[in-house]
Amino acid sequence: MKKSDVQRNKSQAGIEIGVYTFGDVIQDPLTRRAISPKQRLEEIVAAAKLADEVGLDVFGVGEHHRLDFAVSATPVVLGAIASVTKQIRLTSATTVLGSSDPVLVFEDYATLDLLSNGRAEIIAGRGAFVESFPLFGYDQADYEKLFSEKIDLLLQLNAKERITWNGSLRKPLIDVEIAPRPAQQALPIWVGVGGTQESAIRAGTLGTNMAMAILGGEFARFKPLVEVYREAGSRAGHDQEKLQIAVTSHGYIAKTSQQAMDEFYPYYANYYKHFMRRSGRDSNITFGDFEQLVGPDQGLFVGSPQQIIEKILRQHELFGHNRFIAQIDIGGLPYSKVAAAIELLAAEVAPVIRRETGYIHQ
Repeated sequence: MKKSDVQRNKSQAGIEIGVYTFGDVIQDPLTRRAISPKQRLEEIVAAAKLADEVGLDVFGVGEHHRLDFAVSATPVVLGAIASVTKQIRLTSATTVLGSSDPVLVFEDYATLDLLSNGRAEIIAGRGAFVESFPLFGYDQADYEKLFSEKIDLLLQLNAKERITWNGSLRKPLIDVEIAPRPAQQALPIWVGVGGTQESAIRAGTLGTNMAMAILGGEFARFKPLVEVYREAGSRAGHDQEKLQIAVTSHGYIAKTSQQAMDEFYPYYANYYKHFMRRSGRDSNITFGDFEQLVGPDQGLFVGSPQQIIEKILRQHELFGHNRFIAQIDIGGLPYSKVAAAIELLAAEVAPVIRRETGYIHQ
């Protein structure tokens, strides 16, 4: 068994803590200035380097194909991060698999795994943003079928050096070599789940890990997804201990609750308004709305270290999940505030969560 596999087995009992980014490039609502995509990418690499140095467990990078995001080539960005980090695990967040070639996805992340000494992972999802489908020549009417076929192919690529595969939406593969092989025995693959039980059942049936995006509302409503995921995995004969669950959420942490609220609100409201406007819906979030969204039973993680700890542990009681990763850098939030939040997360939240949930940090 490889060292990286041993490390993963040791971590099953508790919660890993990390951060992720989509790399949005939005005007700062306070200064009315926007940074360049170049600076945004540099700050993403800097944030990952900092997260590694302060001892967080995971860093994720998302994928979009539009001008208000700096990241479209996620494996390239993760490769840059791999060159300046040593321990932190590196994952997509998420790979829009329906508009991607699974062979190329596997080759990219196997290469990343070799370069990072066994730290690469994939979160594969259907994608809430669908601009990549026409961009890469896919029919959005095949949205569901594309993901179903491609996750099947990706899992087979991950399992075998040579495969024969046949589907209805791409040409078959006949006894082809799949190279390179990753440093790990197999790449950890997660299926990203929004709020549908069908997605959770599919992840459990396939035996993949499941990453739940809990971006708002009462988080208890996601418990049925965890239940059907584990039930589906059990019916399919998968080892329950190997079915990992992650929670991904927007979040921000500061020394006090009031500081966290005051600092994050303008950027969260800016982010929300920007993307609602892009989707044709104009929406403003008042500070009163925001206060309700960060309540103790709500999915938005904003507050003091103690509040973040309590919310993670409350979710752990419901879900028994293995990973929590927060998206901090949204809406034009300055890098100085992102860095301060990462340091607090590592120094004051992660040690308590690890102790309380029995996670062995490497």
